[in-house]
Amino acid sequence: MTWGRRQFSVGLGAVALGGFQMARAQSDGRIVLGQSAAFTGPAAQLGLQFNQGAKLFFDQLNSLGGVGKRTVEIRTLDDGYEPDRCAENTRKLIEDEVFALFGYIGTPTSLAALPLFTKEKVPFFGPFTGAEALRQPFNRLIFHVRASYYDETALIVRQLTNLGLKKIAVFYQNDAYGKAGLEGVTRALAELKLTPTAMATVERNSTDVAAAVEKLVPAAPDAVVQITAYASAAAFVRAARAAGFGGTFYNVSFVGTQALADELGKDGAGVVVSQVVPSPYQPSRQITREFLESIKKGGSKVQPNYSSMEGYLAARVFAEGLRQAQSGGKVTRESFIAGTEAIGTQVISGFPVSFSATSHAASKFVEMSMLTGDGRVRT
Repeated sequence: MTWGRRQFSVGLGAVALGGFQMARAQSDGRIVLGQSAAFTGPAAQLGLQFNQGAKLFFDQLNSLGGVGKRTVEIRTLDDGYEPDRCAENTRKLIEDEVFALFGYIGTPTSLAALPLFTKEKVPFFGPFTGAEALRQPFNRLIFHVRASYYDETALIVRQLTNLGLKKIAVFYQNDAYGKAGLEGVTRALAELKLTPTAMATVERNSTDVAAAVEKLVPAAPDAVVQITAYASAAAFVRAARAAGFGGTFYNVSFVGTQALADELGKDGAGVVVSQVVPSPYQPSRQITREFLESIKKGGSKVQPNYSSMEGYLAARVFAEGLRQAQSGGKVTRESFIAGTEAIGTQVISGFPVSFSATSHAASKFVEMSMLTGDGRVRT
């Protein structure tokens, strides 16, 4: 089903039609999703912005009756982007019998939740991570809306080498996320018979980048690929430039584009970020028009940026899975999984997705964007 600009309210209404019962359901007319994410700390903007975008969609869907006359609610718990806290949050959410887990932020946190939701057979939808460890081996409970880090780093390396820049260093977070991104860069370089010029790390939730600068800048790379969150990425950009580095900086989407732009200000000029959702600033695309119209109609507190756009898109695709699930009458976690797989290959609000019984990775969409130095982002 495709929702055009004029059809937005009509499309929402179509999702809202029809009644159903749920096996382990919220009998008070709510479908409750559980989200553990960073809402405080150095990565807070990632969780806040994603949640705002998702809530924007669900609130407007609910105003039209929800899905099958049931509203969709997100219950949030703050994990500060720390795996142990995320695991405890996940236990609580599962004990509360949420219908599904939704919009988890980050690789190490999602991996901490993996054995818990797998054991209890709870769907895990739209995580804000492109890590391969959540894609292979295939887990039928996990549904990805975004492209993978392998997809992102392949495009980054291809763009750099097409420009003749082959001395590529990697600055990465010392955890599962950073290592996933490093693996993607290394694989992409290996296909060209290249290796990283230098590598250095930063700890999660830290901005102590001095050692990394001392290691990477003397190697004189043409570019540094950063696999970390916005606070440490911004700290590294500033410190590396102060140390004399004159090359370019590339980041994968998890960095948090608007948060990075806000952190860097004028120092952000020329910093590149790969993106896995369409630009939230170009209304020529249908999903962007719907997103901006939603903000105009009732989401004035939502800032249009890539992270909030990803939350909005994830909620949009989740609602389509629910709509498919209710076609058989009774909705359970199992019927939701089957319903989402039944989406198949189609274009949802102008965004191509593809689900099946053997693949829950909906998209390989990746494009590049650049910070302008005045808080804006252009593609």
